[in-house]
Amino acid sequence: MKFFPESALVQLEYEKVKTLLALHCRTEFAKLKAEQLRLHTKKEFIKTELQQSNEFKLLLQGNQHFPNEFTHNIGKELKLIGIPGAVLSGEQFLLIRRLAENTNNIFRWFDNERRTAYAALTKIINDSYYEKVIVEMIDEILDETGHVKDSASEELAEIRMSLYRKRNELRKVFDRIVSKLNKQGYLADIEESFLNGRRVLAVFAEQKRMIKGILHGESDSRRTTFIEPEETTELNNAVFSLENEERKEVYKILRKLTQHLSVYANLLKSYLDMAGEFDFIRAKAKFAADYNGNYPVVMDKAHVQLIQAYHPLLYIYNKANKKPTIPVDLTLNEKQRILVISGPNAGGKTVTLKTVGLLQLMLQSGLLVPIHPDSEMGIFKQIMIHIGDTQSLEFELSTYSSHLKNMKHFMENANGKTLFFIDELGSGSDPNLGGAFAEVIMEELAIKHSFGIVTTHYLNLKVMANKVNGIINGAMQFDEKNLLPMYKLVVGKPGSSYTFSIAERIGLEKRLIEKARKLVDDDHFTLDKLLNRTEQDLQHIDKEKSRPESLA
Repeated sequence: MKFFPESALVQLEYEKVKTLLALHCRTEFAKLKAEQLRLHTKKEFIKTELQQSNEFKLLLQGNQHFPNEFTHNIGKELKLIGIPGAVLSGEQFLLIRRLAENTNNIFRWFDNERRTAYAALTKIINDSYYEKVIVEMIDEILDETGHVKDSASEELAEIRMSLYRKRNELRKVFDRIVSKLNKQGYLADIEESFLNGRRVLAVFAEQKRMIKGILHGESDSRRTTFIEPEETTELNNAVFSLENEERKEVYKILRKLTQHLSVYANLLKSYLDMAGEFDFIRAKAKFAADYNGNYPVVMDKAHVQLIQAYHPLLYIYNKANKKPTIPVDLTLNEKQRILVISGPNAGGKTVTLKTVGLLQLMLQSGLLVPIHPDSEMGIFKQIMIHIGDTQSLEFELSTYSSHLKNMKHFMENANGKTLFFIDELGSGSDPNLGGAFAEVIMEELAIKHSFGIVTTHYLNLKVMANKVNGIINGAMQFDEKNLLPMYKLVVGKPGSSYTFSIAERIGLEKRLIEKARKLVDDDHFTLDKLLNRTEQDLQHIDKEKSRPESLA
């Protein structure tokens, strides 16, 4: 998907969504996918991603366990397997075994019934298979702690048997020496220790000349000296030699095991990716639960029909603060492609605009969206956005110049697969002249069959929306009595800016208000007043309809 300008994704808060998604990821694979979340334009890909997220969401809602518990990043280990001469340690082989077991659990979970019920999730395993030989090969060589078994080779078994005997012999000789020297009062409290892999006596420093043997060192306080008695030197040498032989044989066995497993390097890499894919799907499902995300009807055309749509970040924030979030309903189709939203400042116009933009980005990223499941969402090839003041202070480029520069790009590049968002179209210039240019821009975008949402205070754009095919009005409701925005969008009629009502309610002198009214064109003022009255009447009618019928 193309987007304009470069900051469009940041302005629509898409980056924040990616950050929150990454928090639910447990594997490096999934975290990387969240950070590099891509926007797609192919319906098949988008539907598969949405179906997978929705199926996992159903698992979570039903408290069903999905057996994907492997979260280690062993990419380096799997690369080593494929390198000739490489050797993995016992601990690394245990991680590979856990990965293989994890894959086995996943394949066993997908029985025939679940393959049918969770068809989208099944696609993850369709091109793979479980190879039981991997676990069998590891189990033949290693025990559950990662140590090489005595039975791994005949040579190792013989070495360890000899080592066991020599250590026993050494222990008996040493115990006899310790008992003798203890009676003579030559040994410190710890009696014995190991230095450089050899068994030594802990002798009081003043008694060290009384014992024949090899001096290996002394304590930090220099009160204790460590001596290998001459009676055990030959046995220590034998043990040391056998331990060295053992290390060489273990290395040889592990190298051979690494070599044998190398033929499964690519398969094991696919197992690791599989674990990461399921973790990513799980993260999307858990994230969707945070903002009540659902799977809408996806259409392979430019189309938007949102029912009970929420801005996900606003929904999460309000839920945490136990505040309600007002949903929005709107439709953009071939007959009504451009929605012009009017109404007072801070009434929710920009939030509505951003909600539609962010939900479209989320959908085309394969994320469930906070809307009613009966909603219908199409696929767009490019998104264009102009929100807020983008003037450059450094080069003294005016707000309106920047605005027109962006509008030029919109008009030159927009088409029937474009979804655009313009906040305060025509602002920053003389109302009459800016309004005229705004009409031209809107008409050009309508001619190009582009889809979009425009917010404005200009009355001429509200009037235009009723005359030009494809452009419709919408208004954010406002409680004039209490001077509070209602954050509810009503499609089909323009809204008042409530300029004079707000001035009256906040107590501005009537003299100043009347003076301002005289400066406004009579037709302009009459139309805004009519919009004001119409909206309040409609709100009154809605309240009457919502009341339960009185009993006769």
